[in-house]
Amino acid sequence: MHNPLVRALRALFRAVATTILVPVLLFEEWGWAPLAALVARLARLPFWARLENLLRALPPWGALLAFFVPMLLLFPVKLLALFLFGRGHAFSGMAVLLLAKLAGTAVVARIFQLVEGSLMRLAWFARWYPRWKGWKDQVLTRVRESRPWRIVRAVHRRVLRGWHRLRAE
Repeated sequence: MHNPLVRALRALFRAVATTILVPVLLFEEWGWAPLAALVARLARLPFWARLENLLRALPPWGALLAFFVPMLLLFPVKLLALFLFGRGHAFSGMAVLLLAKLAGTAVVARIFQLVEGSLMRLAWFARWYPRWKGWKDQVLTRVRESRPWRIVRAVHRRVLRGWHRLRAE
């Protein structure tokens, strides 16, 4: 049995980690499916279709390594953003970072769709991924049930209805 201090520190760590991860989880959740679908449209191109077939055929460790490709490709883009920040171009730097995040999420989401079956053949991944997914879904459910989230959703719906009425006129 753990002592009360260890339990308290573990609970504090979970609370801090959850608070830090919620914005990231919300972005990933919002962008994952639509951005992956956008990248999937590229499969109409012969080169891209061959690339997706190669990804599907990867062995488990190759599938895992495939996730490093977007990080490597986006590294120079992130350096560009740092350069822009250093030159006093904060808006341009943020725009570059935002575009890099969108592109990275899109590509990683599509890669995951293509290699999930292969990754599940890795014992540690098959063990930990469902736990991660369960925890993530639980956190997102709590966020969506929270009062601030419901208020923002209601305001968002009103703004959209007003926008649609304006466009209809």
